[in-house]
Amino acid sequence: MPAGGRPTVRSRRLGAALRRYRQTAKFDQPQAAEVIASSQARISRVESGHATSRVIEVRLLLDAYGVTDAEVRAKLEDLAKRSKNRGWWLEHAAHLRSDYLDHIALEDDATYIREWQPVMVPGLLQTPAYAESVISGGPHYIEPERVAELVKVRVGRQAKIEEGGASYTAIVWEAVVAQPLVSVDVHRDQLSAMLEIGRRKNVTVQVLPFSAGVLAGYSSAFCSFSFDEEPTVEAVAMDNLRGTSVLEGAEDLAAYANAYDLLRSSALTPDASAKLIRNVWRSLKEDT
Repeated sequence: MPAGGRPTVRSRRLGAALRRYRQTAKFDQPQAAEVIASSQARISRVESGHATSRVIEVRLLLDAYGVTDAEVRAKLEDLAKRSKNRGWWLEHAAHLRSDYLDHIALEDDATYIREWQPVMVPGLLQTPAYAESVISGGPHYIEPERVAELVKVRVGRQAKIEEGGASYTAIVWEAVVAQPLVSVDVHRDQLSAMLEIGRRKNVTVQVLPFSAGVLAGYSSAFCSFSFDEEPTVEAVAMDNLRGTSVLEGAEDLAAYANAYDLLRSSALTPDASAKLIRNVWRSLKEDT
């Protein structure tokens, strides 16, 4: 069973894939259960993500469903192996919401991460000082000890990008750059960090200018994830006051993929974005 008795994003992804291949092969759940000498209830729990399929079960089911693609098989077997693995973030689980743990697991598995942020600097780009300011300045009181723990987690998430483990593209509204939400000193250091991180080969930072008009309000902040060599959106995470919602339905994924393409096509180029960020950084330095 997944940790904590609840579906994890890995077990859900594995289960959803096995369900799709079963339906394509025109197997019903009782027939699938016969393949692994188990019960229909077991198949139902695996496909819903409430139970993790063993590697041998995945192999038998894929054989029965006629799935021969070596890459697909390897991917699903790897998900089965890792569904119960403890990620580094679980050391901080006592301080984190379960939906936030899901978000971090998505980041850890992703090959492509694309983020739109109209309000603040994305978490994967935040300096510790900026992270501390926005976490402690939120609408809910958080004890200083927990703030420090959340900052540590946010910095830990950035290792994925620093190590080149994923291609990351961030689009921010110009207000994020031009209108500090934190102290000027912290904001200036944050802009400098964005410029530095944006030079990495696996990172692209773009700014949606004020001139884009109402497009900035087209969507609230969201982050999309891909898990293969191709950047096909396979999950989308959205933060709100109640937590993080993860969308995995085909229509939802298509809508957010289209939204991101529209935002990216309307944003400044990476070079022009860096120039804008640099100009704001210089103006803040002169003002102080």
